[in-house]
Amino acid sequence: MPALRDEDLPDLWRNLGLPGVIDVHTHFMPHRVLRKVWAYFDAAGPLVGRPWPIWYREDDEQERLRQLRDLGVRWFTSLLYPHKPDMAAWLNGWAAEFAARAPDCLHTATFFPEPGAAAYVKEAIATGARVFKAHVQVGGYDPREELLDPVWGLLAETGVPVVVHCGSGPAPGAWTGPGPFAEVLARHPRLIAIIAHFGLPEYTEFLDLVERYPGVYLDTTMVFTDFTEQDSPFPRAELPRLADLGDRILFGSDFPNIPYPYAHQVEALTRLELGDDWLRAVLWNNAATLFGLS
Repeated sequence: MPALRDEDLPDLWRNLGLPGVIDVHTHFMPHRVLRKVWAYFDAAGPLVGRPWPIWYREDDEQERLRQLRDLGVRWFTSLLYPHKPDMAAWLNGWAAEFAARAPDCLHTATFFPEPGAAAYVKEAIATGARVFKAHVQVGGYDPREELLDPVWGLLAETGVPVVVHCGSGPAPGAWTGPGPFAEVLARHPRLIAIIAHFGLPEYTEFLDLVERYPGVYLDTTMVFTDFTEQDSPFPRAELPRLADLGDRILFGSDFPNIPYPYAHQVEALTRLELGDDWLRAVLWNNAATLFGLS
């Protein structure tokens, strides 16, 4: 069977009866920050460990937006994240401006364990943030950090989802893995948390958290693709659980920072052979329900 090409993707979602795709894991950030991210991937840094060609490397932000929209992505995020103090509030200001000029973007914000985090998170929510990003691995922080407790509490209270990269892939950090974030969930069981990359490589443990907490979701970003299956294959014994938890899985891609065509992520999902209803839920319905999208 020939590989699914980007130009074929609109036919796929139309044949499923969908208006397009909702992608909860895309990256738009200030240009100089994005260039540093690309430089890290180009150098195959320690969190990458192997060549990682950026497939959609376009300096022009409008061109990247056009590429995404041409694929049929109707709603997306601008996941961005700090790696040091005194960075998150600035990123949130940029993200608010980006969401204003890209109305199909789910207004995204972020945070870091620092004094004032709860205040700027509260401000971001008040000014329209609909999703947050927490990157435990790149940020190099413990999600149980006391300074973050009011942040998790505020997100749980308001019901604003947060995409959390807390799995140990592609390389473990001091506070990655299911254990530390499971303690956050135990303290804030109403938190709506979208676990990035299915929590790879600790797939089974993060599926356990989905079963335990009704507000925990998994995003598909890079999982099941040929690239990821080389080093972190998804255990086939867990496929029945994917079917059972089909309403808690959201489509994500990592655009533009992916080392293969966008359509390959969708093709990888179709190869699971979990049925058209499952695909409809993952590609559109689950995120539409979570975020109240038409």
